[in-house]
Amino acid sequence: MKNILLTIEYDGTSFFGWQRQPEKRTVQGELERVLSVVCRCPVQVNGTSRTDAGVHALGQRASFKGDFGIPTDRLVVAANNILAGGMNSIGKIGDLRIVSAEEVPEGFHARFDAKGKKYVYKILNCQETQIFSRNQYYQVRKSLNIEAMKQAALYIKGTHDFKCFQAAGGEEKKTTVRTIYDLQITEEKNELGKRTIFIEIKGDGFLYNMVRIITGTLVEVGSGKLPAEAVQDIVESGQRQKAGHTAPPQGLYLSKVYYKLEDLAGL
Repeated sequence: MKNILLTIEYDGTSFFGWQRQPEKRTVQGELERVLSVVCRCPVQVNGTSRTDAGVHALGQRASFKGDFGIPTDRLVVAANNILAGGMNSIGKIGDLRIVSAEEVPEGFHARFDAKGKKYVYKILNCQETQIFSRNQYYQVRKSLNIEAMKQAALYIKGTHDFKCFQAAGGEEKKTTVRTIYDLQITEEKNELGKRTIFIEIKGDGFLYNMVRIITGTLVEVGSGKLPAEAVQDIVESGQRQKAGHTAPPQGLYLSKVYYKLEDLAGL
């Protein structure tokens, strides 16, 4: 019996999220379908994060067990070939790809052994409508004050009860206390003056829609709707209605999953 840990990347635009659903195309469902063919046995995949519809991944992790003979490296090649279109895949790129696979100890579980995650949220901050970026960025037309956003981010870093950044409808958690180890906000401008803002957030766990609500709150600070210091009061209040809007899914990327605490905390 092998226990395999996968690293996966995907464009979430055409998926109804990670978790398998009847009659709907999901990342978990596609992986299980393809891996079951490659391994010639039923495969059930356990993912680290249940990303929502439209959310992307650069480094999603998932594990599965099976009694199959195909070598691990060939498993990746065969699965990616099917995911890209099979015999007609020459020159094609699919929206889901296994980046790597490795054998791990029998008791390892991709979700329960994870120590934390890093997400990246991408904002396109310009006036002109960008139709070719609509599925990869959140476009905000009003110019954002990035220094105010950085100031607000200081109130989010650390260990807090983040109930104010939790949307209704998610899985009920035993506690809403989380630790945000790092929250960086940077920007880039291209030769045409288009401005992209990146919010990179690393923590030991995230509540339902937490990163998207944090992003929406920071956008409201950057646009002048909220003062930076109001974020401290928002966190302390624990009230969702005081925080900003929920930013749309297409700008969100699951960037990395950590399995060692020292890597997560930067020790």
